[in-house]
Amino acid sequence: MNERFLKACRREPVDCTPVWFMRQAGRYMAEYRALRAKYSILELCKTPELAAQVTLQPIDRFPLDAAIIFADILLPLEPMGIQLEFAEGEGPVIHNPIRDRAAVERLRLIDGGELDYVAEAIRHARRALNGRVPLIGFAGAPFTLASYAIEGGGSRNYLRTKQMMYADPTAWHKLMDKFARVITGYLRRQIKAGAQAIQLFDSWVGCLSAGDYLEYVVPHVQVIFDGLKREGVPMIHFGTGTTAILRHMREAGGDVIGIDWRVHLDEAWAMVGHDRAVQGNLDPLVLFAPLHEIERRVEDILRRAGGRAGHIFNLGHGILPSMPIDHVAATIDMVHKLSQR
Repeated sequence: MNERFLKACRREPVDCTPVWFMRQAGRYMAEYRALRAKYSILELCKTPELAAQVTLQPIDRFPLDAAIIFADILLPLEPMGIQLEFAEGEGPVIHNPIRDRAAVERLRLIDGGELDYVAEAIRHARRALNGRVPLIGFAGAPFTLASYAIEGGGSRNYLRTKQMMYADPTAWHKLMDKFARVITGYLRRQIKAGAQAIQLFDSWVGCLSAGDYLEYVVPHVQVIFDGLKREGVPMIHFGTGTTAILRHMREAGGDVIGIDWRVHLDEAWAMVGHDRAVQGNLDPLVLFAPLHEIERRVEDILRRAGGRAGHIFNLGHGILPSMPIDHVAATIDMVHKLSQR
């Protein structure tokens, strides 16, 4: 197996810096668009053979150092009692948003068995990968799931989310506790099915102040990472807009801390501490730039990593649907060539 990714997670020496991309399986690939012409996102996610097929599409095309199972962070919401729809051109829409304590109480605690189609997709993908690269499992973090559930979809300012936090902290903590317990069970089932690392996506947590993050989020994220320590796989903790809370993300947990593009990698790593690995942190939009500019930015990130064990190259967030596919391929090659030990 190509073990660069797992070695970097453990801060062990590697022959060159491993690279994978968030949303590396998706709409920028013609293979994926062909499947989406036939199936909805939820159909792809809930059909293990198709989810595994999508997972392998970028691995078959590029020399990436890890695969990530094709799924969606919002999948746990449905079995908990939240009506979820992926509206064409609008993204996720929740038809019964959580707006009060009674709605929080109604949410079902599930053990993850209701999402076993994801575990089955992991088993299919592991067989198809046949040891080529490790497979990453993932889930959305409590704050990000809560913000979707409360807002009813995406948000610019998270007004309703913060209103609940501030006006009814008891309801807030009950909601976050439910999500933390569900996510822990869900990720444990992914690991048992064969996920060789897991990533917790807290995509929207950057909207919080450091004080609010410590008070309203950290205890619940700790439940997840503490609950999975015995599983023995590397755990990645990712968020965007998190420069102000990187030290606290370390405290919340994770063997690897994801870094977005708004901060220099070396400065972020100093905040996180060099006893943790880091992942990142190229601005996704740089992949639309000319190749010479992409190379300049890749070189800068690698220079800031300084050859220290424990750096995984990634974007600061996911690949965009219109990303030039040749630029994706070129960037992977640049990382490998420029980081040769």
